[in-house]
Amino acid sequence: MQEKKDNRLGTEPLGKLMVSLALPAVAAQLINLLYNIVDRIYIGHIKGYGDVALTGVGVTFPIIMLIAAFSAFAGMGGAPLASIQLGKKDYQEAEKILGNSAGMIVFFSIVLTIGFLIFKTPVLYAFGASDATIGYAEDYITIYLFGTIFVQLALGLNTFISGQGAAKTAMLSVLIGAVINICLDPVFIFALDMGVKGAALATVISQAVSAVWVVRFLVSGKSVIRLKTSNMRLEGKIVRNIASLGISPFIMQSTESLVSITLNAGLQKYGGDLYVGTMSIMTSVMQMIVIPVQGITQGVQPIISYNYGAGNKKRVIGTFSRLIGICFGATLVLAGVAVLAPEVYASIFTSKRELVELTSQVMPVYFMGLTIFGIQSACQSTFLALGEAKVSVLIALLRKVILLIPLAILLPKWMGVMGIYRAEPIADVTSVVVTSILFIFTMKKILPKMGKSDMMEEKKN
Repeated sequence: MQEKKDNRLGTEPLGKLMVSLALPAVAAQLINLLYNIVDRIYIGHIKGYGDVALTGVGVTFPIIMLIAAFSAFAGMGGAPLASIQLGKKDYQEAEKILGNSAGMIVFFSIVLTIGFLIFKTPVLYAFGASDATIGYAEDYITIYLFGTIFVQLALGLNTFISGQGAAKTAMLSVLIGAVINICLDPVFIFALDMGVKGAALATVISQAVSAVWVVRFLVSGKSVIRLKTSNMRLEGKIVRNIASLGISPFIMQSTESLVSITLNAGLQKYGGDLYVGTMSIMTSVMQMIVIPVQGITQGVQPIISYNYGAGNKKRVIGTFSRLIGICFGATLVLAGVAVLAPEVYASIFTSKRELVELTSQVMPVYFMGLTIFGIQSACQSTFLALGEAKVSVLIALLRKVILLIPLAILLPKWMGVMGIYRAEPIADVTSVVVTSILFIFTMKKILPKMGKSDMMEEKKN
């Protein structure tokens, strides 16, 4: 029964399989994006103080990203390993990986909730809050933190659903929460006059429902691998394996927090609240561009992992070749729209003319390098799918920690506030070039080591 459920990853025609897995994953990522985007759209249009409230909520973004980063550490670190074990038909080991990932998520949730609740005020000021925005930031993040366990379970464990090829189920787990969030937002924010507190409460309730859906599926007979409490006891070897692979997506997401801190602090210093407001909007637009691409890579990743575990070189090569072309085309189009029509995006999040005009002025500069970023996303995902932890970590560190943050600190000294916006495209282009070179050399070493099963594949087709 288990083999029937996951065997399509190794036998179904690649084009059809990639579409069937990628489309639900993209839909899930876009739906998940609505959690924060819808909140910000509603908050930005609150009469009288929407622009200030939007800036305050934007300051909480580093904390939210850090919470998501820990779920990625456990979930995205464990899911590819479980998929590789599925390719080897070792279901018991795959279930141990799932259980240990779940145990790590519970531990992280407890520590993060307590830590941020205690230190939230100084942390928010460090992240760019001002006396005018701190109240809104605290109102939002205090309620959000009480839902940390739900956020982490929903995000972290859902990767194990998509990792076994159940992309539609993974999409539904996100869709259910998003629909609830969209319905509750206007009720809590406007009808009950709760403002930013209402937006946070709607998010927590919707994530709780998603978490219940995900856990319920993974403990049921519908799942190829089952979540069992006996496997949640952490084992050193399994945790180390998850950590070695999970550190890369953790760095990618947690450094979003560090980047936000650096950019917001610099914009506050060289520009003021209005400039911090532009970053709140552009962060949301950035998500609108990057998250669909992440959906594509997340949907396709199990195909690479499964066939790598099965030793099927031909399917691995065919999958990542198509993945690179698709991701590059996606960022070229999506980021290109942001460069050519910035006012359209800016107007979605605020009705304040001054903020729309400033955002429209800086957005084309900020997003120029993102047009080719799909190449790096595809390479990064392929490295994770193959279990190449060291290269993944290097790529994750390169763009943000090694390039973007130092540039965002140094360039404003000579270029003023525009130096902060120009740091992003310089970092993007440089990291794509370096990643491409690393990808070519690394794949030349990995592929010859794989077992040869091309003849078997040809017979099947």
